[in-house]
Amino acid sequence: MTRWASFVVTRKWWVLAVVVAAALVAGVWGAGVFGQMSDGGFVDPHSESAEVADIVEENLGARSPDIVVLYTPEDGRSLDDIGPAVSASLDEFAADVPTESVTSYWDGNPQSRQLQRAEDGTSASAAITLDPDSGVTMATFADLLPKLEIDGVQTQFAGNSVVGVAFTEQLQHDLVLAEAIALPVTLVLLFFVFGGLVAAAVPVFVGAMAVMVALAVLRLLTLVTDVSSFAVNVASLLGLGLAIDYGLFVVGRFREEMRSGATTRDATARTVLSAGRTIAFSGLLLMCAFAGMLVFPQGVVKSLGLGAMAAVFGAAVLSLTIVPALLAILGPRIDAITWRKGAADRAEERAHRFWGRVVTAVMRRPAVVAVTIVAGLLVLAFPLTKASFGEVTYTALPEDDPARIAAQTLSDEYPTTGNGATLVLRAADGTPPTVADGAAVAAEAGKVPGIAAATVLGSNGQYVGISAVYSEGVSTDQQSDAVSALRGLSPPDGTELLVGGGQATVDDSNAAIVHWLPVMIAIMVLSTLVLLFLAFGSIVLPLKAVAMAGLSLAATFGVLTWVFQLGHGASLLGVTPNALEPTFVVLILAVVFGLSTDYEVFLLSRMVEARTAGASTEDAVRFGAQTTGRIVTAAALLLVVVTGAFTISGLSIMRFLGVGMIVALLVDATIVRMLLVPSLVKLMGNANWWAPTWMKKVHSKVGIGH
Repeated sequence: MTRWASFVVTRKWWVLAVVVAAALVAGVWGAGVFGQMSDGGFVDPHSESAEVADIVEENLGARSPDIVVLYTPEDGRSLDDIGPAVSASLDEFAADVPTESVTSYWDGNPQSRQLQRAEDGTSASAAITLDPDSGVTMATFADLLPKLEIDGVQTQFAGNSVVGVAFTEQLQHDLVLAEAIALPVTLVLLFFVFGGLVAAAVPVFVGAMAVMVALAVLRLLTLVTDVSSFAVNVASLLGLGLAIDYGLFVVGRFREEMRSGATTRDATARTVLSAGRTIAFSGLLLMCAFAGMLVFPQGVVKSLGLGAMAAVFGAAVLSLTIVPALLAILGPRIDAITWRKGAADRAEERAHRFWGRVVTAVMRRPAVVAVTIVAGLLVLAFPLTKASFGEVTYTALPEDDPARIAAQTLSDEYPTTGNGATLVLRAADGTPPTVADGAAVAAEAGKVPGIAAATVLGSNGQYVGISAVYSEGVSTDQQSDAVSALRGLSPPDGTELLVGGGQATVDDSNAAIVHWLPVMIAIMVLSTLVLLFLAFGSIVLPLKAVAMAGLSLAATFGVLTWVFQLGHGASLLGVTPNALEPTFVVLILAVVFGLSTDYEVFLLSRMVEARTAGASTEDAVRFGAQTTGRIVTAAALLLVVVTGAFTISGLSIMRFLGVGMIVALLVDATIVRMLLVPSLVKLMGNANWWAPTWMKKVHSKVGIGH
């Protein structure tokens, strides 16, 4: 870090030019990521339900349609009247676009006529499954739908791919809108925090560069793996928020060094050595937290983890390159363009006095403060006892989205046949099952509570497919119970029974989340404990940091459960109460844990700095709170603005993420970090710095130091 500080100071213009040029090129190339994203990845590929889906698709010729077109005649015409026009349109579509299957109400198949007509007889549907090798991408999919429109016929589009593309388009729109709001608002807030426009512009400029780098890294990842469309928004806004936070921390430390009388060169070097080391360490902590997401089998969770890691990496690298170079160039001009001379210094002095009084008051009654805050956070966490996992469905789209309206129409007005479980019977001892074996299983499946009927789909000599349709009006929990009961059926001798379908897929995916969640938490906790020990040489401080992060998380998810699952205030946010979506639970868990320990590092690094200089524990706490209180709360406020932009999204799951981040940041950066942590450090006294002798020796040899 010392060599890097010297390099940046002596070659500031080169560093600035090269890094900015690279970021701009990366941004231009990375903008192409929007056409390369995946709308899937929510399935555990190693689960029983995924195996059933593969068997059915490869051997029994059945696959969920990409497009379901709902045709409603106008001008008093009947379904039969529009039949020739619809059939001609579908034939023309199949001739123009590679398809695997095209079926419709007008095929003449009695079963199709029953299943593909609305219950009130006013509309009918066509189901189109595209050829997997058709070459259709997210970017070109929307061009297909106008080909299926017919003059004089009202047309609606549903289906898996239609809903997936609707999600992607909404996410892309939300990203542009969120950044258009977040950047200027952040600039205004930073202007008041720093008291000058130039100082405020530096973090915002770096934040914009971080978004470009994040997009480029994500596009690079699309070359080797599927990247969820959700990852782009998460990586972009997280990169923007962290870059601004890091920029705030670096600029704040630089101005502190300048006020002490240091030259521009010395102030820049000292800033890189102190704040730069802390940022590098913080980035490493956050990347370890997000690395825990890579253990999950679902592609969407992995891509969110990779996207978040890309955001952290970009924000940290830019904060250690562009920001120091700009500071070395600007020097005293960092305070230029202010509304009043000396305003920044006076604001800093007021902040020192305020946080000094706060922490002094806290340390007078540390036990009362600690008990009160812990009790309050546990009350907030109580609804978490009622939390359950759900899934992402079309209901996460805005209520006026055409894809949601069409999917709702399909669900409400069309027969429920097909909404059920898919069973596959296969050989267990080498002897293929027969259709009679399938019929015997279907008969037993039809007796399962929650199942209305079960029929044999077909056989190819190796497998027998069976469809078990849910009863009218069964709840999600009842469907899960039915899946469990079906998996408990005893198949004919010599055969093996597998159960899949929509609810089975959700249950298997949620089970995988529950299974791997402790592993992720273990990775986060162990890596944090090790890194914090290497940084501070204490075993108590890392344990306390992890405990505080856990408390913040419990309170955050308690509030989210109370609002998004139990429905208190959900109408104010315009969301439909539902079970928590596990993918975003994992993401919030990683983000909040990482940021919690991140702010802990900012605070403790200054406490340890004072302690190393000979200060008492109480004086070290006061010094740490005074020097970081304004920065930590401002950083949290800015990150609230940036990530809070998720709350304007039309997608309920993104609002879930936005509200979760707002709650977590407000709780952690103010109540926990600036009140609870000082009270606990005061109560523990010299024990804060304790570690076994052998660990002290380890730290003296391999510790990171400050």
